[in-house]
Amino acid sequence: MRGLREQVAGITDTALAAADGLLIAADTGDGIDAEGLAALAAAGLGLARRTTQATGRGTLRRTVAYGTHGCAAFYAVGDTTLMVVLGDEGIDVDRLHQHTQPALRRIGSLLTEGESSKERA
Repeated sequence: MRGLREQVAGITDTALAAADGLLIAADTGDGIDAEGLAALAAAGLGLARRTTQATGRGTLRRTVAYGTHGCAAFYAVGDTTLMVVLGDEGIDVDRLHQHTQPALRRIGSLLTEGESSKERA
């Protein structure tokens, strides 16, 4: 997640959470409650996921909430995990989406490897 911050100007905070809202990892500033962010992101992504399913729009990939001081982007990482990225007013959201894809694939593969290791144990 730190590498993503280096690639996209304007990222202020990142977090990785389970779909139930439990924090897995965070790279956040002092003003951000990482555990609260994880819970809110999971709730928001869950609602967006149900909306795309109910309206026949397919599998949710991402959702972005825009505020007066920046945005919060929520990305699905499979069915059980999500990544949230906070950005300031100057963030290039298209660039963010482009550079997030390799990070999401890497996180997904790490989670899959972790699950495989648990199953073998």
